[in-house]
Amino acid sequence: MPEKIGVVTRREFIKTAGGSVLAAGTGIAPAIRSAERKAAMQTKKGSIRALAFDAYGTLFDVHSVISAVNEKFPGQGLAVSAGWRTRQLEYTWLRSLMGRYEDFWHVTESALVAACNALNLPLDTAARTQLMESYLHLDPFPEVKQALKALSHVPLSILSNGSPKMLHAVVESAGLEGIFTHIISVDEVKIFKPAPVVYELAVKKMGLDKDNIGFVSSNFWDDAGAKAFGFRTHWINRTGVAEDELGIAPDITLKSLTDLIGLVG
Repeated sequence: MPEKIGVVTRREFIKTAGGSVLAAGTGIAPAIRSAERKAAMQTKKGSIRALAFDAYGTLFDVHSVISAVNEKFPGQGLAVSAGWRTRQLEYTWLRSLMGRYEDFWHVTESALVAACNALNLPLDTAARTQLMESYLHLDPFPEVKQALKALSHVPLSILSNGSPKMLHAVVESAGLEGIFTHIISVDEVKIFKPAPVVYELAVKKMGLDKDNIGFVSSNFWDDAGAKAFGFRTHWINRTGVAEDELGIAPDITLKSLTDLIGLVG
């Protein structure tokens, strides 16, 4: 019985962790009219001169692995994907707190093994290799290409927990090569988001003051970290979930990346 409660809690957690198909509910994210949002942003010091995007859950759907999981473990795709993503995030936070960094590829692999063990699924070497490979080919969310094209009048970058290998592979797989001025990995500082030094990487790479950088993430905790650092933050709340109680909130909540168009530049 306790294990069942744990699974439910993890699935609920996924709602605020950049989930897509796993997130329950179809509520509409809180939003005000585009003109009012833009006016609100313009009242802040400086203007947004570049955008930095989170990758996993924001540009790329982490739960697009479900089909690959179902090929190996029929009917288990949803449960494995939920546990995999939850542990992946938990392990980044725990490793950061313990000062025991491993790159995101190894963290992701450890999370996969733990998720399968929790469900008593036999993950042999071949299955592990195939499922890890699927993480290099995650699907972009439907609006990503159109939105990035429309926003290309300002420099666009990725700021992600992902390792360089993972990020370059998923960008290439999604047909997004050449769009980003910088693809920035936490691997340079050997600690994961939401450590402030990670967001400082974007300032250094992009050559801008932090209040001139707009940060975009579907993960509330990531937006909170970026806002605490000093970025102008945009929460992509595709599923209309409630805000977390972290004592800080994103500057703007949007329903999709296309809602950014017209707000920047």
